[in-house]
Amino acid sequence: MEILAFGVQADEKPLIEHAFAGHHDVRCLDVFLNEDTAPIAAGYETISTSVNADLGARVLEILAAGGTRMVAQRSTGFNNIDLDVAERLGITVARVSYYSPYAVAEFAWTLAMAVNRRIVRASTRTRDFDFRLDGLMGRDMHGRTAGVLGTGKIGEAFARIAHGFGMKLLGWDIAENPACMELGMKYVPKEQLLAESDLVSLHVPLMPETQNLIDASALKGMRDDAILVNSSRGGLIDTAALVTELRAGRFTGVGLDVYEAEAGLFFLDKSLEAIEDDILARLVTFPNVLVTSHQAYYTVDAVGQIIDATVKNVLDYKEGRRSENVLVPRS
Repeated sequence: MEILAFGVQADEKPLIEHAFAGHHDVRCLDVFLNEDTAPIAAGYETISTSVNADLGARVLEILAAGGTRMVAQRSTGFNNIDLDVAERLGITVARVSYYSPYAVAEFAWTLAMAVNRRIVRASTRTRDFDFRLDGLMGRDMHGRTAGVLGTGKIGEAFARIAHGFGMKLLGWDIAENPACMELGMKYVPKEQLLAESDLVSLHVPLMPETQNLIDASALKGMRDDAILVNSSRGGLIDTAALVTELRAGRFTGVGLDVYEAEAGLFFLDKSLEAIEDDILARLVTFPNVLVTSHQAYYTVDAVGQIIDATVKNVLDYKEGRRSENVLVPRS
């Protein structure tokens, strides 16, 4: 059986080909799955997709008509998949329920410290041999308060790093994590966390209940000099509301590895095109904002684990096995 993999980055291709060697042939495409590219999958029983794939009703219908019966998504999040339609069409869906939490947690801290210590501005200046310190003053993290929204594996890893900095810890989640409490984390209502935290980092999944978790009201409830970091899902933040607050001169820094309308933009070269997204175009102009291209997970360790889990998901499908990664079981 030959597998068709959509949205494969250049760095990923040799890893995917090596992982599938001896099991199945794999054809890697750099194009992302959407309504226009879905017909390419005709004749492939199994496909693999990236996090920004469009697996809505229309795309799933095209896939099913072409003979696809299994989708192995190379990510933990699955808010891009219409699971009800997949079940109706008899398409098995699996994801990667776990990979290195350190990759994302460490990158979240990279964003936090980059905006705190003005690293991008400093680097740009020194390339022009401008070695002034004006406007580069940051602040110690030691003794300040880190607010962690979502204290699962990634949130816990983020909290451990914050603990290493000597920070006070506030947490918010539907369930308390004993490991975080051992670090001294105090669980409080979201509003209290936002009001008292010097640094706020988001580590919750995107669901209807968490869409725009950080909305206009939540942003107004944060400290004027706070740092906000999102390495989870773009839809957790109302970006238009965030731009409004930034225009008012609020926040020491904002680090975003995700954006709510990133599909069709992130992972692609748009440098020679006019960007029609006015909100994103405005967002990247703020000197205290750093936007990266959904790369927090992108370490050789995490990607390797994601690919290994994807291979296992495909083999489980072929052998009729079911694991915790299965979202829609084989009919």
